[in-house]
Amino acid sequence: MAQINKRMNSDTMVCPEHSDAKDVSNRSRLSSLPSHTERTVKRFILAFIFAFLVLVNASLLPAQEKPQLTANLAPDTAINDMNLTSAPTLVSADQPAATDPADPGVPQAGSGQGTTGGTAQDDQWHFSVSPYLWLPGVHGTVGAFGRDVGFKASAGDLLSHFRLGVLGAVDVRRNRLLTGVDLMYMRLGDNQAIPFPNLLANTANLTANVVILTPKVGLRLINQPKLKADFLTGIRYWYFGENLNFTPSRLGLNFSKSQNWVDPLVGGRIVADLSPKIVTTIAGDVGGWGTGSQLEYQVVGALGYKLTPKMILQAGYRYLYFDYLKGGRAGTVVNTALSGIILGVTLNLK
Repeated sequence: MAQINKRMNSDTMVCPEHSDAKDVSNRSRLSSLPSHTERTVKRFILAFIFAFLVLVNASLLPAQEKPQLTANLAPDTAINDMNLTSAPTLVSADQPAATDPADPGVPQAGSGQGTTGGTAQDDQWHFSVSPYLWLPGVHGTVGAFGRDVGFKASAGDLLSHFRLGVLGAVDVRRNRLLTGVDLMYMRLGDNQAIPFPNLLANTANLTANVVILTPKVGLRLINQPKLKADFLTGIRYWYFGENLNFTPSRLGLNFSKSQNWVDPLVGGRIVADLSPKIVTTIAGDVGGWGTGSQLEYQVVGALGYKLTPKMILQAGYRYLYFDYLKGGRAGTVVNTALSGIILGVTLNLK
């Protein structure tokens, strides 16, 4: 199903009584050396958090200067009102009142996310739906009982075994309050002929189901026409299920196993309009902290093109990492990174 590079921590065994201790120490040493990709992603997350804080502080400065500017202009406005002498203007009921051509009106939706339309306090609900396609490669380490096995599969490997998938996100906003959910469900499968006639089976069928569900709530900190910044928090639910069936199954050799856990998350999202048609989105989150996994984090960068005010095409890159440990060092170990191109479309329903 995927190219598997087996790296056993105890390739050379000096003596049986010290083999287990050596396996554990080797795995601890290997797990403590993060790859170049993981270090790069961690630095990117720190840069993202720093930029997020800078934007928040910058957004507060205009709000503090606005009352002072209004107070300085108030006397001049009063003097101008006293000098104006104009006759009252009559407007008929069937004729609309004249509007100022320079008035920009209510800001329109101008971001890569559907929940960014409207003003900060328009007291209206805003909905968006974003179906997408993620083409990730995967690599990492799995192990149990003090032994590790490394694995790696490209996006093409996973796509060749793809059977079914549902991927999409829904975002809802009212004023500065945000909520949304991201769902990724994939089913992978493969079947191979068995070269062992004594098992009384001709083929082996393997099916793997993956569910990653991420509901979040948050607060919009910046809501400018060309810049949005959100603080988000929530949970991420993980589910992995494997089924191995033999055909025909005369000996009843069918196996099924699953793992699932939940991690708390905190993160943010920045959306900026680069031009009237181009919009960029940068988002990320981090969580785990030993509740479900030891650590997990995600970084997403996307570029969008506005076909219409209610439809935006998106293309970008997504990196998702988790480090799961259950039962101590002699238990289950899953250290996995998924990364690849993401394509989708955002539909602003309201």
